[in-house]
Amino acid sequence: MMRHAKTVAEIYAAFRRGDIAGILGALREDVEWEHDAVDHGIPWLTPRQGRAQVAAFFEALRALDFRRFEPKRILADDTMAAAIIHVELAVRATGRVISDVELHLWTFDAQGKVARFRHVADTHQHWLALRG
Repeated sequence: MMRHAKTVAEIYAAFRRGDIAGILGALREDVEWEHDAVDHGIPWLTPRQGRAQVAAFFEALRALDFRRFEPKRILADDTMAAAIIHVELAVRATGRVISDVELHLWTFDAQGKVARFRHVADTHQHWLALRG
């Protein structure tokens, strides 16, 4: 249980450092990113498959100005972790701000690699901010 919480905390630390390669290394090659999500045309919340497409997710984040990214709690068991994240983001193109509490769902394989990931967020708020 603690192993997965530690892995997620390490991923967030790598994110703060801008260490995308470190994040990608924690993922399975065939990782499902935004699994079971509907594509609403929000570039940073688009479903993706595999590490190469997850790298494109991090490229899409360049459209955002992160004002706050604060993991509040990470809960884990032997296959999953859920992280509660307070975020405040501005969409650079529109200046619109997104302020939300997100849930990040992480699913791990038997080797401790991330097999699936999903943001649970207010997609309508993201959509409105993107559209300006």
